Amino acid sequence: MQRRSFLRTSLAAAGTLAAGATVSEAADSKPAEFYELRAYTLPARNQALLDNYLSNALAPTLKRYGIGPVGVFTEKPDQDPARVYVLIVYSSPEQAAGLSARLAGDEDYRKAAGDYLAARAADPVYRRIDSSLLAPIEGLPKLVRPDTSRPRLLNLRIYESHNERSARKKIEMFNQGELAIFRRVGLTPVCFAETLIGAAMPNLTYLLVFPDDAARQAAWGRFRDDAEWKKLRAIPEYADKEIVSRITNKILVPAAYSEI
Repeated sequence: MQRRSFLRTSLAAAGTLAAGATVSEAADSKPAEFYELRAYTLPARNQALLDNYLSNALAPTLKRYGIGPVGVFTEKPDQDPARVYVLIVYSSPEQAAGLSARLAGDEDYRKAAGDYLAARAADPVYRRIDSSLLAPIEGLPKLVRPDTSRPRLLNLRIYESHNERSARKKIEMFNQGELAIFRRVGLTPVCFAETLIGAAMPNLTYLLVFPDDAARQAAWGRFRDDAEWKKLRAIPEYADKEIVSRITNKILVPAAYSEI
């Protein structure tokens, strides 16, 4: 219990300190939610088995625990190996830290996940799960859930920086004006978050939603031509070459049961 309390306090402070808060301010203004982003890499032939596990075992169990919403997305339907992304919204780091043990002791979950958990070492469901824990930035403190009754396309982008100072500058840039420009030109945000634990740190990870790919391309075109964006990126301390070392760009299709 002491370990979980320490983890919760430390991660809450980390999330607010990244936005420039002092330690005392961090104690009073911890993020309202946290995100886990998982990426499953698996043989395409096993995608139906993973999909069954996520839709009939994991997602319903998390909902029963009061955890969520849960988003499930695929990168390319004809890709082998396949990549499946899962975004889980937690109310606290402690909720995330305790999930594995809670699932292990849940008989209903184990029954629903029977086929998935029974996979043999010689024929695993997936090759690896890459997972990161993230905290929302000040400019978008809570996930904005899209209308899941409508067709949609998600755009996952990860901005890596060469050090912590430059990563803070990129977050500051979004907080100070870039997010407002995004919204105005149709780059509709779902979540913007700093990675606290995970690969390729430091980085800013965000998710956008569009009705379709034509809308995505049109919105990015408006953004590139926007006068306010040109003015913002002309500020020397915000130049991409100074604060962004690598950009990962993924176009994702939501699963039929995705809550995001």
